[in-house]
Amino acid sequence: MYEKNLSLESWVTELIPANGMSTQHSILSTLALYKYLCIPPTLDHGHSKYCMNLNTRAMVTTSSDGAWEGDDPLKHALPLLIIQTVLVVFLSRTLAFFLKPLRQPKVVAEIIGGILLGPSAIGRNKKFMQTVFPPWSTTLLESVSSLGLLFYLFLVGLELDLHTIRRSGRRAFTIAVAGITLPFLFAVGVTFLLQRAMHFQNRNQNGYVELFVFMGVSLSITAFPVLARILAELKLLTTRVGETAMAAAAFNDIAAWVLLALAVALAGGGHKTTLFTSIWVLLSGVAFVAFMMIVVRPMMNRVASKFCGENEVLNETYICVTFAGVMLSGFVTDTIGIHSIFGGFIFGLTIPKESEFANMVTRRIEDFVSMLLLPLYFASSGLKTDVAKLQSVVDWGLLLLVISTACVGKILGTFLVAVMSTMPVRESLTLGVLMNTKGLVELIVLNIGREKKVLNDEMFTILVLMALFTTFITTPMVLAINKPSHIVKSKLPKLQRLTDLQEKIRILACIHGTSNIPSLINFIESIRPTNKSRLKLYVMQLVELTDSSSSILMVQHSRKNGFPIINRFQRGAMQEQIATAFQAYGEVGKVTVHHLTSISLLSTMHEDICHVAEKKGVAMIILPFHKRWRGEDEEVTEDLGQGWRDVNQRVLQNASCSVAVIVNRCIGRRYEHGAETSVAAGKRVCIIFIGGPHDRKILELGSRMAKHPTIKLVVLRLTSHTGVEHYNSSTSANNDDKDKELDEEALNEFKTKWIGSVDYIEKEATNIAEEVLSIGKGKEYELLIVGKQQQIESRMLTNIDFRPEYDELGPIGDLLASSGNGITSSVLVIQDQCLINPNETTLVKTARVESTMINDNISEI
Repeated sequence: MYEKNLSLESWVTELIPANGMSTQHSILSTLALYKYLCIPPTLDHGHSKYCMNLNTRAMVTTSSDGAWEGDDPLKHALPLLIIQTVLVVFLSRTLAFFLKPLRQPKVVAEIIGGILLGPSAIGRNKKFMQTVFPPWSTTLLESVSSLGLLFYLFLVGLELDLHTIRRSGRRAFTIAVAGITLPFLFAVGVTFLLQRAMHFQNRNQNGYVELFVFMGVSLSITAFPVLARILAELKLLTTRVGETAMAAAAFNDIAAWVLLALAVALAGGGHKTTLFTSIWVLLSGVAFVAFMMIVVRPMMNRVASKFCGENEVLNETYICVTFAGVMLSGFVTDTIGIHSIFGGFIFGLTIPKESEFANMVTRRIEDFVSMLLLPLYFASSGLKTDVAKLQSVVDWGLLLLVISTACVGKILGTFLVAVMSTMPVRESLTLGVLMNTKGLVELIVLNIGREKKVLNDEMFTILVLMALFTTFITTPMVLAINKPSHIVKSKLPKLQRLTDLQEKIRILACIHGTSNIPSLINFIESIRPTNKSRLKLYVMQLVELTDSSSSILMVQHSRKNGFPIINRFQRGAMQEQIATAFQAYGEVGKVTVHHLTSISLLSTMHEDICHVAEKKGVAMIILPFHKRWRGEDEEVTEDLGQGWRDVNQRVLQNASCSVAVIVNRCIGRRYEHGAETSVAAGKRVCIIFIGGPHDRKILELGSRMAKHPTIKLVVLRLTSHTGVEHYNSSTSANNDDKDKELDEEALNEFKTKWIGSVDYIEKEATNIAEEVLSIGKGKEYELLIVGKQQQIESRMLTNIDFRPEYDELGPIGDLLASSGNGITSSVLVIQDQCLINPNETTLVKTARVESTMINDNISEI
């Protein structure tokens, strides 16, 4: 039947049709492997024409014998996989770094990196491909990447909150339906043109219907995980636009998976698939979903209920059961004939989103999956993408047609329905652009379509480029639609001063966690001296937003619109402790407390803080220092790192009101809550006054503390016979004299008002720094309050070994906060807003405009 002199390669090429290129490539890759190993394969003609019974007993080994034995590590599976992984991760992270200024999501860099490694760019070098990505390694690379993809889709299921979808109402559902229907209608014509233009030599194998379904899913899909990160990056995640987009994308995601399951059932993996078989596949899939929701979900609820707190150790048995459940679900759906990733996604839906268990499981695996395994999937896709195959004008015209159809169908359908739902035109257009986001889910659909031989190489390349383009333009288009020239600033409350006793003083207090609660309550209580002095406290928890799924989960738990997130439904253990502590203090101390949460990138978190301070018209922002010490040996109990220190520095630079930084040394006595008020047991506080606007602000604060019945306040004025000069580049000598007059006037007014209630000490010091250090080491005061001096003449700091460690606190604050000086008192450093440069920087202007744009509907809670 077959000529003996016919080579195996020629036999495969002639026997397998051109549109079965994935099968042809797979068999040729295996032949190349056997040829390299000098193993004679045998052909078994007793089976179908695609069947090859190859001797698999002498496959490639896992590891090499070592270079000293003359063995090439790249000829073995594990060393080669390591090199491939390192190369892929390095390239994707490098591209992500260069694309970060463009505010592009990481998936864009990963898609580009995969394409560059493939035959479109670097892969055109045959020697490189044979060395780093030889044909025999394809199966191993795809298997490892598919395992990562399985767990990533599990994380996607964890992010998708079905309760959020139900709460979103009819608008999100209608928008999602429109965003799917119109692209599907457009797909009717596009599929017809593509099928005619592309060369399908075996059209009978997968006909128009299968191609139409895959094309419709490709054009209509919205990448839920990518959209969540774009919204978080643009601070739109909890606005009306963001909430609607997330809910509609969730609807869209579920619909896409259902349609994809339908497409896979119809395609049948290249086998002859009857309608009866497709129906059985779909019914089996429905039964699987029902079983997971009815049986498995209550079981996972019980597992999650056994884990309650962030600090609780998670039983390894629960983790093993969860991971095994992910893989078993993937096996079941693969057996059904859908795809293994569908099982992982459904299993993720069964885990309760409001539980700490979901966050803990996510943190256990997300970094390994998203940073190491997932880029391999993009590389695997990139190796199949060959832009060079688009050679003719027709091919590039088809690419333009597909991109245009995808954008117009998705944006137009979403826009029209959003406008009819009474959303403003600009918000509706923004929503349409956001819903056009593609990404990883799109690549999954395309790879499945190629695997099932519904898409050929040219069509696969066109759709990959479409996904890349639509995702890339999302952020620039959203920023262009909402450009500052279109925004009208709302009227903001006037800024308060601490001496405005007739008004309800508003304070914005920022915290990192429960460790900041005692010192913050102590300070707030000290400036709330009487029941007649009203105080409104905004407590903002600062949470870093990362690329991880756990950050997005935290964002989704916050349901109130705002910039940042005004949180009423946060359910984590830490959030509950913070809310409970301040709620109790508010009831006992007669302070109105409002809880907020800012989940943002550290580089932009100061925008959240400064905007809320300006929006609410607060008199002061309170920031915790990024370090905490305990005891005289200055043991560091908490160090949040340079990133959080930078947040404080940016707030100090850009805030339009006064800012206080608390350096907590964990030795102060706590306030004891009484029946009607909260008081401190004999707390001694010292105000160190040197001069200048910052120190005059301290006297305002002292006026509020002086009324507290249990605080012993001492004002210590340090002077020098040589004089203390304050430096400001825009201040003349006459203004400096005026500044000194203002100091005398403020001190005289303070002494007159609080004579007998406050101890006033005036002391002449040869060296102010040494005097300040002696006060700090004296253990006489629990709290020292100093102003942030702009600059003190250098001779005032002589005779000591002074090296600035924390410049943002000023020289005096730096002395008291630095380690190694033996300071035992906590320190409060005050900066007055009057020294902020009146000419706002571009950053501040932009932040305020963006804040106004996306948070016009923040109101008093």
